[in-house]
Amino acid sequence: MTPVRRALPEDAAEVLRLRQVMIDAMADTAGPTDWHSESLPGLRARLSEPDGDFGAFVVDHPERPASLAALVVGTVEYRIGRAGNPLGTVGFVFSVATDPDARRRGYARACMDALLEWFRERGVRQVHLTASAEAEPLYVSLGFKPKPDPLLELLL
Repeated sequence: MTPVRRALPEDAAEVLRLRQVMIDAMADTAGPTDWHSESLPGLRARLSEPDGDFGAFVVDHPERPASLAALVVGTVEYRIGRAGNPLGTVGFVFSVATDPDARRRGYARACMDALLEWFRERGVRQVHLTASAEAEPLYVSLGFKPKPDPLLELLL
């Protein structure tokens, strides 16, 4: 069994490193990392709130002490309830990443299982994520179904 644990504040730099791995893979090129230092304090604060609505689950790298092999992050958000989700709790999954030299070992799946259990414990009945083509089979095997997405975005 893969040992998954909640990420701790001292994991913040490694969490950002793996998030960058994911971002670079999606863009198919290495992107800037100058935003990491500005993001680090807020991430550390979120990771220090074990009962908050931000959950990060990780697997330690088996060959590199003090490094992470895999990461899954999610948040619980409130929407006004409706049929099928009267509590209005919605889970969002993002920053699913595995270090390139630790892939194909089941780490992302183990982290996803932990995150989904964390969502269940918080009464979440609906979970959303955006999947890359490479990762979609994992999510489908966990029960996720494609949905038409009318998402619009405004950057402020």
